[in-house]
Amino acid sequence: MPIDPYILALLGTVGIAALLPARGVGADIAGGASTGAVALLFFLYGARLSTREALDGLKHWRLHVTVLACTFLVFPLLGLAAKGLVPYVLTPALYSGFLFLTLVPSTIQSSIAFTSMARGNVPAAICAGSFSSLAGIVLTPLLAAALLGSSGGGFSADSVLKIVLQLLVPFLAGQVLRRWIGGFIARHKKVLSLVDRGSILLVVYTAFSEGMVQGIWHQVTPLRLGALLGVEAVLLAVMLALTWYGAKKMGFGREDRIAIQFAGSKKSLAAGLPMASVLFGAHASLAVLPLMLFHQMQLMVCAVIAKRRSRDAQDFVTEPSRGEETRTAVGTGTRSG
Repeated sequence: MPIDPYILALLGTVGIAALLPARGVGADIAGGASTGAVALLFFLYGARLSTREALDGLKHWRLHVTVLACTFLVFPLLGLAAKGLVPYVLTPALYSGFLFLTLVPSTIQSSIAFTSMARGNVPAAICAGSFSSLAGIVLTPLLAAALLGSSGGGFSADSVLKIVLQLLVPFLAGQVLRRWIGGFIARHKKVLSLVDRGSILLVVYTAFSEGMVQGIWHQVTPLRLGALLGVEAVLLAVMLALTWYGAKKMGFGREDRIAIQFAGSKKSLAAGLPMASVLFGAHASLAVLPLMLFHQMQLMVCAVIAKRRSRDAQDFVTEPSRGEETRTAVGTGTRSG
């Protein structure tokens, strides 16, 4: 089961923030740089998203609606249900982070990778992840404001202005300029990926530095962290089961079910971290902790599932009648398993 190297980098950044938190003028500089990094991230998101591919993907609308419903409806409902665990299992601060986790859009890269490994509908996974990320730019802040109230910034004019300036405006600017810079981005994908990850590390350092200065980490005990991991394990198991068996009940074919399971059960660390820095401000460190833990958990569990689905696919195509049924089911939503 893989340990994402980027998670190690994030943990290292948290360690640096714990030992050398930014204070005074340094905190102001780090905060300004973090704000610029968030704007850069969403500008690059907008510049990467192909409008033509997104429109083409609408042809398989049932699958995309299913993934969006899992991401922005079922997940938040389960998050709200977990309110009953406060304060016995989760502290109010950890619950706010847990609820925010359920509001974050789905991943793109890992959903595609696991769908491909499991021999599922890769084009559908690409479009589903892209639609989720696009919808999340609007839906995640609105849901956070509605469900988290003052802890998530509320509907104040200041919070709305921050969302518009740091998230929506850069994203739209990236979309507008894509026709001129799209080729450059495609040629320098690896370099810009490092810029993405470096920007997120800066956001994490700033958030956890503020947490250290304010002493909020005294609120978290090892027992509470263990309880949080247990709750997140249950959440992931429920979503994996719902996306797999629910998609089967809805008549989707095997390849589509794989795409729905991996795109509909996961949450994006790359999108969630910068959003949390905008929505939670000084309290972002505790808010992103559940998301960081869930991200690593979903990678480990989904890697095992993808390998199992890959072995199942080999057995699946050895039977001529089932193999023919599979080929006719790809992208159509017909039942094949």
